[in-house]
Amino acid sequence: MKKYFIIAIIPLLSVTSCSILKTFVNISHLKFKLNSVTDFQIIGISINNKTSLNDFNTGDIIKLTAAITKGELPVTFVLNVDAINPNDGSSGYPATEISIKSFAWKLFVDEKETISGNITSPVTVPGTGETKVIPLEIKFDLLNFFKDKGYENLMKLALNLGGTEGSASQLKLIAEPILGTPIGELRYPQPITIVSQQIN
Repeated sequence: MKKYFIIAIIPLLSVTSCSILKTFVNISHLKFKLNSVTDFQIIGISINNKTSLNDFNTGDIIKLTAAITKGELPVTFVLNVDAINPNDGSSGYPATEISIKSFAWKLFVDEKETISGNITSPVTVPGTGETKVIPLEIKFDLLNFFKDKGYENLMKLALNLGGTEGSASQLKLIAEPILGTPIGELRYPQPITIVSQQIN
């Protein structure tokens, strides 16, 4: 009787293992992409509606000049990162919700490494095939990293990122996500590169 029980349970274990493996593979393929830059400010001046230096008023120019004279040009903005969970149930396995427990990142601007950070709380990416946006709050002194650019080039860089026609194309994240899954915690074997041109 025991022999028949063992024979019967082996296929069940095989099916279960296959399901777990498929889920694991899908989870490991969680995809990321830089979406957009929003709420960009230089020393508290919003540039969301600006395309060139001509769009700054006299008061803004005075403030910017004074800040650069003091050797500082603090900027703040939100970098929106898309996260897509491919484990949506379309492959015949149940849709699986994934939690991003940690998302340690380093920000590169024009290929220059600047600051690093992490999310402050877990982010849930539902298994629905929809995009989950992760807003990263960025704050650093632009002049600390680009002293060689000069005033006009610094402002051009800022406008390219956060102005009316700005984009995340000059940004890159190197991230080390840690995922919470139904089969345990999943760490990526190596850091991943996230850019705006493609889903990674």
